[in-house]
Amino acid sequence: MATIGQDIVQAKTILEAGELVAIPTETVYGLAGNALNPRAVASIFETKNRPSFDPLIIHVPSLEVAEDYVSEIPAALRKLAEEFWPGPLTLLLPRNKIIPDIVTSGLDRVAVRVPNHPLTLNLLGQLGFPLAAPSANPFGYISPTSPQHVDAQLGGKIPYILDGGLCKVGLESTIVGMEGNEVIVYRLGGLEVSEIEKVVGEVSVKSHSSSNPQAPGLLESHYAPTKPFIIGNLDDLIKEWHGKDMICAVLSLKKRFSSIPDEYQIALSPKADLKEAATHLFSAMRMLDSSNAQLILAELMPDEGLGKAINDRLKRAATKG
Repeated sequence: MATIGQDIVQAKTILEAGELVAIPTETVYGLAGNALNPRAVASIFETKNRPSFDPLIIHVPSLEVAEDYVSEIPAALRKLAEEFWPGPLTLLLPRNKIIPDIVTSGLDRVAVRVPNHPLTLNLLGQLGFPLAAPSANPFGYISPTSPQHVDAQLGGKIPYILDGGLCKVGLESTIVGMEGNEVIVYRLGGLEVSEIEKVVGEVSVKSHSSSNPQAPGLLESHYAPTKPFIIGNLDDLIKEWHGKDMICAVLSLKKRFSSIPDEYQIALSPKADLKEAATHLFSAMRMLDSSNAQLILAELMPDEGLGKAINDRLKRAATKG
């Protein structure tokens, strides 16, 4: 398995050699490689078994460094960067030629962010290149929020995991770009739309696409457990499925169900706090998926604030058909 530690010099050495390191951020752990080295980026796709048409986000230590890799930053997006970087905001910006096609899947824009984690900011500040870093998990599976999650899934494929503890946000970054003069939210995430609108006014939210996405993380089937995952009214779902010679697991916001054994149910937040629920979401899905349950039943969150982003993940994890 991978070495887990906090040695930034070791992480830097591995990355400079073109190998991969898992890095902590406030959102989820990332599988990082030199974004300017196409071979390193190809290793990310290979290690994750990630489709080549799904672009990657590059991570930089500051807005000033971001300017080295893009041809322009529109005024509205610059305001967002100044307000929310470091933080769970990714900006989709016109790239300059130094960014390899493999990072953007040949698209004209590159996704850039400044992560809010002291260890990773320290590492980025010592590197002479940005880090391409999608979530550090096999493609399509639940995103990792601890070094142990990374080690369980990718530990045999990467040499080092930079241990930054548990992720504080637990949802991927919100992706924002522009089309003409309009600010567009391409992916809901850890930064609420209402906070963005306080800075730049009303924005449009575009739904995810099923193929050839314009930005990272927009494939329709994503974040999926290996077990069937069904969303709906939990009382109705439990009546339908529990007792049919099926072991059912339940994922709820706060409610617990007397007919389901405790080890097969997780309430994301007993206080119905959506920020707490977001922090626990991926870990809860992972725990239920690794249980003896044959089926996972879940409910949507209130469609407000971070509940919108959680629901986006749940819908993409849901069993189709």
